[in-house]
Amino acid sequence: MTVSLDIVIDRAQGGRWTSLRTTAGREWLWRREASEREKVSPGDAFVDAGGLEECIPTVRGAPDHGDAWSRPWTREGEADVVRCERFTLARTVRATGDGAVADYVLTADAGFRFVWAAHALLDLSDRARAHLREGARTRLFPEAARLLDREWPDGAPWVEGDWPAPCGLRLDRFGPDDGTAVGAVVDASDCCVHDRADRLSLGLEADGQPLSIALWRNLGGFPARHPYRSTGVEPMLGRVFDLAEAGPGDAARVPASGEVRWRLTLSTNCRCA
Repeated sequence: MTVSLDIVIDRAQGGRWTSLRTTAGREWLWRREASEREKVSPGDAFVDAGGLEECIPTVRGAPDHGDAWSRPWTREGEADVVRCERFTLARTVRATGDGAVADYVLTADAGFRFVWAAHALLDLSDRARAHLREGARTRLFPEAARLLDREWPDGAPWVEGDWPAPCGLRLDRFGPDDGTAVGAVVDASDCCVHDRADRLSLGLEADGQPLSIALWRNLGGFPARHPYRSTGVEPMLGRVFDLAEAGPGDAARVPASGEVRWRLTLSTNCRCA
């Protein structure tokens, strides 16, 4: 059965996708009240309101969750556009029979390096599972150190293992809540999330750029003072959360043409092999 998706976008507050609802009534995006979001300025600490954020040119690091979420976007023709100090990003979203396609164009000086993530926080039950390519190389970041089957190397920004259990840490399950919060980046370009009978596939295409799927599995472990549950499945250009940690091949790069184009595809049909 084909099920389509209805999308709601808040251009005034960072171009955030606030709803991703099936015609059958399933809301995929998790959201929370965050009134302080209305007063943010570029460079402010990130205000987590849920939904799907456009994180660029970094996720972690500075500026916190990037430079686009704290700026208003404008409608220009069929595109949503945000202009930042070093780049302009245009996004065109169109519905398909079983989901949506978002086409992106980033314009910047040749050689500009960046990380982009479709920072999608999903409203998932503790029975949900993420399906990615078996054996895909997976980077784990320091918050996972105490959960691994080995010691964390001194000064290492990440360690690597194979999906779905890199370094002995099973990552394909989103529950039950256990008070942990873990970030990972998987060397893959598509992912399918199963939550009981519901399916959401996310895929990414970009010629000549590094592709990955980032995961943020916060099962009540973040933030430390007032933790809550949030689970992110985030198609990404790049292979690190923090652009400052990117080595060769870990970040997207603008070619001589001054443009990078990519496509995000969302579908309610499972693409698992």
